[in-house]
Amino acid sequence: MKTLLPLADVYALLEPGPVLLLGTAHDGRANLMPLSWHCMLEFEPPLVGCVVSAANFSFAALEATGECVLNVPTVELAEQVVGCGNCSGREVDKFARFALTAVPSAQVAPPRLAECFASLECRVADRQLVGRYNFFILEVLQAWHDPSVSAPRTLHHRGFGTFMVAGEELTLPSAMC
Repeated sequence: MKTLLPLADVYALLEPGPVLLLGTAHDGRANLMPLSWHCMLEFEPPLVGCVVSAANFSFAALEATGECVLNVPTVELAEQVVGCGNCSGREVDKFARFALTAVPSAQVAPPRLAECFASLECRVADRQLVGRYNFFILEVLQAWHDPSVSAPRTLHHRGFGTFMVAGEELTLPSAMC
């Protein structure tokens, strides 16, 4: 028998994908923020939609520069990911505090994160929903990945400090080209 679920808990059922570390840079200061509210919108060019709270330090940087890097961490970085979410880039250099390595990007000013198995350099493509929903549409300009990581164990946020880790894969016939 099903019971009512508080509406504030719905997001934990629909969590869209792996937790990312959103990298931004503004006024000479790079920052990282865990990001779990994102979704793919288009294949080519790749478009990603994401929600960044206007209260976050990263929001101001993304709004001002229109550039970011979506870094994809694995479970090995879980403590650093949570740590980045538990402090503000206004007061803390998260790269230094969590011993994370900034790598220059090719297309945008914010650095990539060496410890992540993949990084997507992005530019804001559409701001129409930012004012109302804090929803940015990003175009991926360049994508990097570690080809030795074939089955990444990514983190998936369930809310209030709880995560699932990607694991078992299931491959079924697909008509997708």
